[in-house]
Amino acid sequence: MSQGSNPSQHQKRRPDWAALAIAVFLVLIASVIFWDSARLASVTGYSPVGPATVPYAIGFCLVGLALWTAIEAWRGDFPERDKQKIAPVIWVVAGLAAQMLLLNVAGFSIATGLLFAFTARAFGKRKLWYSIPIGIVLSFAIWFIFARLLQLSLPAGPLERLFF
Repeated sequence: MSQGSNPSQHQKRRPDWAALAIAVFLVLIASVIFWDSARLASVTGYSPVGPATVPYAIGFCLVGLALWTAIEAWRGDFPERDKQKIAPVIWVVAGLAAQMLLLNVAGFSIATGLLFAFTARAFGKRKLWYSIPIGIVLSFAIWFIFARLLQLSLPAGPLERLFF
């Protein structure tokens, strides 16, 4: 069977600008890591590995990923992505904002329960009246395990003070 000329095979894809932006962002993160690591003490006692070794390694890995991403983006080798829906992103960001704003006021269980419910809403679970209580119960169980059993410091709110 003869292979016909497929125009999509000969059409050159243009650079993926979103992937190039991600590559630039990776370089920025690596730069911050390098800057912060340079401030660490470089004194090594008995070992050549000091406190700045792992951050430098992470920075170099991020630079490598940025270069790889930039090359792939410039060549247009990334597959076509579906159009991004903005509503789920807004729900997740709203959940994170609610958790940060309510963590010290309402406590870990309520704030993280709202984050759980908003994230579930972003993934298609539309019943907030159902997912908020489930999120609060799960978050309370997590708070109990970490704060009471493992003795870690998590913010307690009215719900946690009600039981303990």
